[in-house]
Amino acid sequence: MIKNTDELYDRIVKHQELVESDPYRLHYHIMPPVGLLNDPNGLVYFNGRYHVFYQWNPWETAHGAKYWGHYVSDDLVHWESAPPALAPDQWYDKNGCYSGSAVVWNDQLYVFYTGNVKDEADNRESYQCLAISEDGIHFEKKGPVIHVPEGYTAHFRDPKVFYHEDRWYMVLGAQTEELRGEAVIYTSADLENWRFHGPLIGSGHPGIGEFGYMWECPDLFQLGGKDILVACPQGLSPEGYAFQNIYQSGYFAGSVDYKNLSFDHKPFVELDRGFDFYAPQTMVDPTGRRILFGWMGNAEEKVVQPTVKHEWIHALTIPRELVWQDGRLLQRPVEELHHLRADEVHLEDVVMEGKVELPGVRGNVLELELQIADWQADAFTIGIGKTTRIHYTSDSNVFTFERNGADGNGPMESRQCIVEELRDIRIFKDTSSMEIFVNGGEEVFTSRVFDDPEDGSIAFSTESGRVLVNARKWKLEKSAEQQ
Repeated sequence: MIKNTDELYDRIVKHQELVESDPYRLHYHIMPPVGLLNDPNGLVYFNGRYHVFYQWNPWETAHGAKYWGHYVSDDLVHWESAPPALAPDQWYDKNGCYSGSAVVWNDQLYVFYTGNVKDEADNRESYQCLAISEDGIHFEKKGPVIHVPEGYTAHFRDPKVFYHEDRWYMVLGAQTEELRGEAVIYTSADLENWRFHGPLIGSGHPGIGEFGYMWECPDLFQLGGKDILVACPQGLSPEGYAFQNIYQSGYFAGSVDYKNLSFDHKPFVELDRGFDFYAPQTMVDPTGRRILFGWMGNAEEKVVQPTVKHEWIHALTIPRELVWQDGRLLQRPVEELHHLRADEVHLEDVVMEGKVELPGVRGNVLELELQIADWQADAFTIGIGKTTRIHYTSDSNVFTFERNGADGNGPMESRQCIVEELRDIRIFKDTSSMEIFVNGGEEVFTSRVFDDPEDGSIAFSTESGRVLVNARKWKLEKSAEQQ
C-alpha cells in the first residue's frame, strides 16, 4: 500500500544528516535526497525554468515502486528540490510510475509515463498514462491513454513524446511476443487519443539482425539535418570493446520518412564507454540546444555501492549538449557549468616525460582540460587518486579507463575504445564520479569511482618519449540544494 506524503518527508528528514555526512556525496550532480535514483524523466523547459524528473524509490536503496522525483533550475547547474510529481497511488500505476517524458502545450505541462502493475503472482501489466500540470509542480492524473497492443508483452514502456510538423508523436520501448526489442511509434492530434503505427525499428528488422530482447528509453529527434533515435537495447553480447555493460545505450542516425513512418539508418553507435551510463533522455532548451542527461548507473543490482550505508544510491550525469558533426554525435558539457569554476590553474607547453606532477593540479572535485600540443611517446597515463587511471597507447590507438571495482574494492576493471588520434581530454571529477570527454566529446566515459575521498593526487607519466600539453584545472564549487 502506498505510503502518504507525510511519511515520505519524515523519511527524508530522518536520514538527512546521515545522507549529508557521506564523503561520497556528490557536489554538482543531481542525487536523491534519500533512497534510490535511476532514469531521468520528463526533461523540459517550462514557465522559465528547467525541470528534471527522475525515477525514485524513497523507501530503500533498491528498485521498487517508483515515484517521479523532481528538481528545478534556472541555469542547468544550481538545482532546487521540488515536491515529488507522481506517486504510485492508482490502480494503473500502483507498482510504479515508470519512465516517461514531458511536453508543453497550451501553457500546460503534459507528462507521459508508464504505469506498472503486478498481481500476486508477479504477472505484469503496463499502461501509458497522462498527467497534466498548470504550474509544473502539482499534477492531475488523467489515467491510461494507451494499452499494450496485440503482439507485444507487458514490457512496453518509456513514452517519449515530441511534435513534428502538424502532429504529436510518441516512441515507446517494446518487446514483441517473439521476445525481440523494438521502438514503436504512435501519433496524436490532441495528446489524449493515440493511433498505433507499429514498429519504427527493432531487433530482427532489415539491416539490424538480432539485436536484443527488449529496447528501453527510446528518444527520437532531429539534429544537424539528421534524424537520431537513441535507445537502450537489452540482451546484446560483448563485441570487442563494444557492449561491455549489462545493458547498452546508443543511437541510430539516418532519415525518418514521416509519411510512411519508416527509418533509413546507419548502424548502432554507443553513446558512452564507461561503466555507469544508461537511460539517457534529451530536451530542447530555449536557445535550441539539444540537452542530454543520463542515469549515472546501470542495472547491476548485486553491486552494493558504499553510499548504501548512508541511505542513498545513484545520480544523474552532468547536462551535456549534443552536436552532430562530421557524421557523428558529440557530447559536450553545457557552458553553464563554467559557473562552478574557481581557483584556475593554467599551464602552457608542459613537457610530460617520465613521471610528472603539475603544480596546483590536484583535488577531488574538479574540472581538468588537457590539450595535446605535440605527441612523441608510445603511451600517456593519468593517475587520479590511488586506483583510477586513464591510459592511451598510440601504436594501438586504444584509450583505456580503469577503476578499482564497482564498489571501490577491486579487482581492477577497465573499459576501452579506439581513438585514432588523441587531441584533448576533459575530465569532470566529483567525489565519487568521473566523466571523461575525449576529443571534444567524440568519445565519453562515465563512471562512479569510489577511491579514497581524502586523496586528491593526480600524476602523469609517459612511456618511451614525451608529450607536450597545455593544461587548465579548476576547483568546482557545490551546486545543488540537496547537499
